[in-house]
Amino acid sequence: MTQITPSPVFPYGPKEIEELARRDERLAQAIRRIGLIQRPIVPDLFEALISSIVSQQIAKKAYETVWNRLKTLTGPVTARNILSLDRDRIKACGLSYKKTDWILTIAGQVDSGELDLTQLHDLPDEEVIRRLSQLPGIGRWTAEMLLIFSLQRPDVLSYGDLAIRRGIQTLYGMEALTKAQFEEIRRRLSPYNSIASLYFWELSHEPIPSAAVAQQDQGSPGATE
Repeated sequence: MTQITPSPVFPYGPKEIEELARRDERLAQAIRRIGLIQRPIVPDLFEALISSIVSQQIAKKAYETVWNRLKTLTGPVTARNILSLDRDRIKACGLSYKKTDWILTIAGQVDSGELDLTQLHDLPDEEVIRRLSQLPGIGRWTAEMLLIFSLQRPDVLSYGDLAIRRGIQTLYGMEALTKAQFEEIRRRLSPYNSIASLYFWELSHEPIPSAAVAQQDQGSPGATE
């Protein structure tokens, strides 16, 4: 019988959970209720880059179809394998010409050595974001997601992610969230914001409680220090 190798997931455990719980009682309650979250990661940064471009502005099911078609053509998703395909074959997977050209440009830079993705592993988060954002089709939000779900950085909380902002509002019963409030939460939860993000994403699917109820539970958003 063929054994299926489980997909790797974002790594965290009791240490991170206990520290987040110490800093924020409302988040502690959510963590206890939700339990451990296993979010798949793509450790290969090049594959994650190409996948992120494919997934942009399309539904999850459509992404899976296009991505599987591309992987069928390439086998392992490497720069050399992508460059072995002509533009029209890549586009025929269900991609626009714009996305196709972005993919070919990034593959070309990696294959030529102009872009050394291995260097990014040793750089600070903001420098990784700066460098990735220079690539075609990659903005700050995508770079932040790559930091979490490929490079496995522990301290990323994306203000540009609408679901994360909604999850924060749900947790604290906030009708609105200002940038200053967001930054206060980010500072308090550092250096484990990526783990907190997993829970904010889960909470984003739940209704936001009334401000009155949240105020009864806890006066200000989450502080226990």
